[in-house]
Amino acid sequence: MENSTQVHEDHKSKTSKRYLPLLVVNYLLLFVGSISSSLLSKFYFNHKGSSRWLSTWVQSAGFPLLLFTIYLPYLLKCTKRRPFTCFTPKILILSIFIGLMLGVNNLLFSWGNSYLPVSTSSLILSSQLVFNLIFSFIIVKQKITFSNLNSVILLTLSSVLLALDSRHDRSNGLTRAKYFIGFFCTIGAGLLFALYLPVMEMIYRKIYCYQMVMEMQLVMEVAATALASTGMALDRGFSEMKTESQRVFDKGPTAYWVTVFFNVLTWQLCFLGTAGMVFLTSSLTGGICMTALLAMNVLGGVLVYGDEFGGVKVVSTVLCCWGFCSYVYGLYVKTKEEKREEEKTNQRMEMVLRVNDSI
Repeated sequence: MENSTQVHEDHKSKTSKRYLPLLVVNYLLLFVGSISSSLLSKFYFNHKGSSRWLSTWVQSAGFPLLLFTIYLPYLLKCTKRRPFTCFTPKILILSIFIGLMLGVNNLLFSWGNSYLPVSTSSLILSSQLVFNLIFSFIIVKQKITFSNLNSVILLTLSSVLLALDSRHDRSNGLTRAKYFIGFFCTIGAGLLFALYLPVMEMIYRKIYCYQMVMEMQLVMEVAATALASTGMALDRGFSEMKTESQRVFDKGPTAYWVTVFFNVLTWQLCFLGTAGMVFLTSSLTGGICMTALLAMNVLGGVLVYGDEFGGVKVVSTVLCCWGFCSYVYGLYVKTKEEKREEEKTNQRMEMVLRVNDSI
């Protein structure tokens, strides 16, 4: 087995030739998966699909696809590391626990998405960056700066505006009570996912192999799928899928099963990209990327489904973008300061080495 230092140099080091391609591939997976899964989930509910457990189940049921990312590099001899090497009982237990938490998050997202327009749901989910900052400060000791606080305030105002304007943004037959159920379920999904990101960052700090990240992701999604499958079984969801496809879904059985299949595929791309981004960068960077993609989800909801984009939602979107730009600027300033400190440290080390050589 490769030692940890070698694995670190190959998979996580920013000076490695593999680092940038892995980062680009994972962001592309996140980009495609996030936008397409959100739109497909809404497509299911827009055409009389009604099973929130099914919508929850498809988010993790594609876990067998991860076996390709785990075993293919080994079979192609791209790595000497055997799959699931050093996968300790502690990591297994942590993966199962986090997977169950992810399953609850998926259920909350399904409830929220079944009631809210996709653009509104996406804008509310932007609050996950707020929670991400808070949990990152508590769990991984992330420093809170002015730009972070400014981002928190602006994104919070963005979500509050949507809640206050709820009477103008409800679908036909959707009561005020159901709207707020969807609103708070979506807030809860953002909260849990924001907790998931820094927890995973803390665990990934001790892992230096990309394949091991995929192995943990596989176990987590198996646990999330077990939770969703239990709910499906108790709600007779599996037996009713055939009936729903033939008698309920207004686009017909073929469109129904194609929607389910691509929901499974796109959600897998989304979670795969998220895990890779957190491993290669940080939970905050992952949150930033997802916030940027939420703006694309808003645009997708308006273009594809004709969601309203009135004055309040425009202001909310502007506040969301303002908060995002504020955070990016703060991150840019911080990166420049860190580079300066690193250069000073390197210069000091060079001076020490020169002194030692002269002696």
